[in-house]
Parts: sequence; structure tokens; C-alpha cells
Amino acid sequence: MALWLLSPLHKATRQITVYLEGLTASHGVSPGEGHLLTYLASYGPCPISELARVFGHSASTLTGMLDRLAAAGLLVRRSNEHDRRSFLIELTPAGRAVATSLTEELTRLEGAVAQRVSAEEMAGFAAVMRAVGVVTRVVLRGGEVSPTEEGAAGRRGS
Repeated sequence: MALWLLSPLHKATRQITVYLEGLTASHGVSPGEGHLLTYLASYGPCPISELARVFGHSASTLTGMLDRLAAAGLLVRRSNEHDRRSFLIELTPAGRAVATSLTEELTRLEGAVAQRVSAEEMAGFAAVMRAVGVVTRVVLRGGEVSPTEEGAAGRRGS
């Protein structure tokens, strides 16, 4: 039996990642690092534990990303006033500039895709994405699915 939903979602995710490789490379970062920067622009400063939960990276992968971005002058680690055992990750002005540029590129990409589908098709896609959220019970920061929707337990994820 062919997967009618997950295979196309995976393919689209991969197509977007390959597309973004060129955009992010011009800023000296990988697509994953660019995603981290744009997240921090919206939600930062953030504790490392939040970044690990949201992105689902192993500690070593996340540490490597943070080290590379800090070495490039795009973010800094600073002490967390509310928890002396942890650090907050914050964009530098250079990191904010990269995040802003990448967000503008993503906005153009979304606009170009949206021009190729009808309002009805967009509504159908949004319905499918809401159903995925409800069935998986995964709540994303800034996402549309709430912990109480359809009795979901409300796990947090990427």
C-alpha cells in the first residue's frame, strides 16, 4: 500500500531543504542552522533545552550547530538569570540580519507556491495539517494545535 500522505509530505520537505541549501549557503550556514536562526529571531533568546525539544536534535548535533554559529558571530550564549545552571541562546546583530534575510526568502517562496494553488486547495491543505497535529498530539511552538484540542495530551515537538 502506498503512503498517500506521508510520502508526499516527506518529498516536499526534501524539495524545500534542497532549495534552501543554496539560499542558506550564501549566508554561510546550512538549512538547519538557518532554521535555528529564524526560530531565534521569533522566539529568542531561548534556553538550549527549548531548542533541543523544538528541533529534536541530539545534544551533540545541537552543540555543534551552536558552536559553528557562535564562531561565525551569529549568536551568543549568555547566562540564564532564572536558572544559573543553563544558558540562553541569543542572536547577535549579524545573526538577526541573516535571519531576516532568510525569512524574506521564505516569504517569497511561500508566495510563489501560494500563487499556484486555489484558496480551496489551501484550505484543504490546512485541514490536513490540522488533522496531522490532532492525530499526532504534537504541539509546536507557534503552531495551530492546542493541547486541549480533541483531548490531546499536548506533547511538544519540532
